[in-house]
Amino acid sequence: MFVDERIVTLFKRNAHHTLTYWSVFFSFGLCIAFLGPTILDLQCQTNSTLSQITWVFFSQQFCLLIGSSVGGIFKRTLFTALAALFVSALIISVIFAIIPLCNNVLVLAIAMAVSGLAMGIIDTIANIQLVTIYQKDSAVFLQALHFFIGFGALVSPLIADPFLSEHGCGNHTGNETEIMHHFRNMLRNSPIAEHNITQSHLPHGGGEEESSVHYAFWIMALINLPVPIAVLFLMYREQLIPCCPSGTPRLLDKDELAMENQQGAEGTEVEQVAHEGGGHGDIFSCCQNDNLRGLPVSFFMIHILGGMVLFMTDGIVGAYAGFVYTYAVASPMSLPHKTAGYLASIFWAAITAGRLLSIPLSYRFQVVRLLLFNLAGAIVTVLLLLIFYTSSTFLFVGTCLCGLFLSSIFPCMLAYTEDILDYQGCATSVLVTSAGMGEMVMQVLVGSIIQTEGSYSFLLCGVIIACLGFVLFIGLLFFHRMHRNYLTGTTKKSAMVEEEPPEQNGSAKVEPKEEAEKS
Repeated sequence: MFVDERIVTLFKRNAHHTLTYWSVFFSFGLCIAFLGPTILDLQCQTNSTLSQITWVFFSQQFCLLIGSSVGGIFKRTLFTALAALFVSALIISVIFAIIPLCNNVLVLAIAMAVSGLAMGIIDTIANIQLVTIYQKDSAVFLQALHFFIGFGALVSPLIADPFLSEHGCGNHTGNETEIMHHFRNMLRNSPIAEHNITQSHLPHGGGEEESSVHYAFWIMALINLPVPIAVLFLMYREQLIPCCPSGTPRLLDKDELAMENQQGAEGTEVEQVAHEGGGHGDIFSCCQNDNLRGLPVSFFMIHILGGMVLFMTDGIVGAYAGFVYTYAVASPMSLPHKTAGYLASIFWAAITAGRLLSIPLSYRFQVVRLLLFNLAGAIVTVLLLLIFYTSSTFLFVGTCLCGLFLSSIFPCMLAYTEDILDYQGCATSVLVTSAGMGEMVMQVLVGSIIQTEGSYSFLLCGVIIACLGFVLFIGLLFFHRMHRNYLTGTTKKSAMVEEEPPEQNGSAKVEPKEEAEKS
């Protein structure tokens, strides 16, 4: 069998909890991917520029980090954990329902910030609860958990696509001239005026189509609605709802007992939670650790460079998912809006497939080789997209390849840095925080550049960011070798110290005998 029977037995025993946590992560994926294909319609709805609407991405990602940090507060009991999941999943449905009513970019940013908080809480609690249930066997179930992010992110753009505006209703990139060399396109400096001209024609052509996108948000709200209902039903079965009698022991007691039995392997499990569950440790307390004193420069540079690599690569993921639709509908590509809407789905489908494919590959190849291959592949793919800028076919092929290459960089980098540091230090916390910051910053930065310089700058930014990530990774390899030499020297010194005390004790024992003979 491909799956161990013991794993199947564990799943059957905890199927209700597991399926509920997986469904909540479907909400997470559903919410994280819808902004990309709908950004131009939301730009028209809020009467904003592209650089202004990109702050909606920032507000969601920033509050997602905050939600991940505070989500640990709700893990103390099963009741608080499930209640937080219920409220968070319900909030996501409510946000989907009210997005069509947000006619101001600030109101939309606040709504997305609230959804980001809910997503962060879901991210923390679902991971921790699965690890609590399955303990040493949680890796398989956590892989499936994160697969549901990709599944939700795949479904979301597909739902939005039929309702996207056919002609657009806002400034896409600030450059609408079709016959123009790309580098001249980047030097044009009147995007705001052109934006006003474009918007002045909206009532004549795109008003009716503009309003149809709200159906997509309402459909997503309905699709997500069974998720909080499923969490509520789980609370009912566990008799955690106050109006229900509590005649049987709550599952929390079992979890606490399991955690006590787990203390013998606590160190390994903590790293597993951080690695598989998204690194929800407190980075501030980690940085204040007294054990960090006296460590070599290489120890800290591994943290910094590893975090910077993920800052760049996850930044590409966020920027590409957010703006590939905007790039595709603008000149010179000028794809139909509904056709361009499939690009985000293809990108997230490739990331999901890449995560599944990386599981067997990690058994056959070293992680550092996978990282080199993926980083180089991402650079080559974006560079080819830049060269074949007029080919709509290669845009779809390149989007798929880009998703495949970027998909496994995050877990591979976590495994690589933790292995270098022998699972000590703050690698997981630093890397996860850096990745989240990269998504926030790059989305705002790339969106602003597209607004001012034109659509061609989208791929040019991708090439530059990918090259910077590769250079930083080469630096990480250098400090890896330096740190390995440090550990080798430390091991030799400790071995010499262990050999010296017996000799000293032996000489100390002989000296009294010699003095007695002399006397």
